[in-house]
Amino acid sequence: MPVADPAGLPGLTPDIVLEGAQYGGWTLRAASVRGDSARFRGEARRDFLLVARFGGGPDALVLVVLAGGDRAAPGAAEAAAEVCRSVAGAVGRSQERLSQDIRDGRREALRSGLQRLTDRGYGQLRARAAELGLPEDGYTAGLRGLLLPVDPGCRTRICFGAGAGGLFRLRDGQWRDLEEAATAAAPAGFRFRASVARPGDTLLLCTGGLADPMREEEPLSAELSARWADAAPPGLAAFLADTQLRLKGYADDRTAAAVWEA
Repeated sequence: MPVADPAGLPGLTPDIVLEGAQYGGWTLRAASVRGDSARFRGEARRDFLLVARFGGGPDALVLVVLAGGDRAAPGAAEAAAEVCRSVAGAVGRSQERLSQDIRDGRREALRSGLQRLTDRGYGQLRARAAELGLPEDGYTAGLRGLLLPVDPGCRTRICFGAGAGGLFRLRDGQWRDLEEAATAAAPAGFRFRASVARPGDTLLLCTGGLADPMREEEPLSAELSARWADAAPPGLAAFLADTQLRLKGYADDRTAAAVWEA
């Protein structure tokens, strides 16, 4: 366990965070888990996960934001939490407009709006890095966000983010890296994808600690495909176990959110 400061107990980071929700035709599972390397060194989890519902009735939106920083950077955990909270707050304040844009299929408006609020979040990180006397890459984190309409008649799913991380889709037993086409973009470039979910799809959003082995180690993606072949989504405990599948050489924190479409 990491050393605790008696004056800083509200800032303690739990080893694991687990979230779940179900609205209409989709089921959400999300987890953030401290990696084996951090446990070995007695360090806190650096990844951050936030799940929130904004608004009420059919116009409500569920937001998932997750972020992961470089484990070698001293401010990685703080940066991940700060950018997630900044982006989530901006999304919450813009919930009505975002919900209407999703309903009306205004993808370019969604892209530009989410890019602005994401850029604003990273601008705050750069300002904070300057205050701390750190280089920009010493106080930053890869971010991924997912917007899920509560309205069962709206099957549009909005994903966005920047930096390290990944977005994958499991369809008919096959995984597809939905960010593969964006590999030509700069590592910190803004990423955006709006898609219409099909029944049976599973969408997986994750930090670099899981995205890297998903891209590089076929046994991991094959095992998850087999575990998630059942039409019924896994329970919270089962999903947590799935995210912790061990692979030699991949011991970083893992944070993942997956959505099953009925």
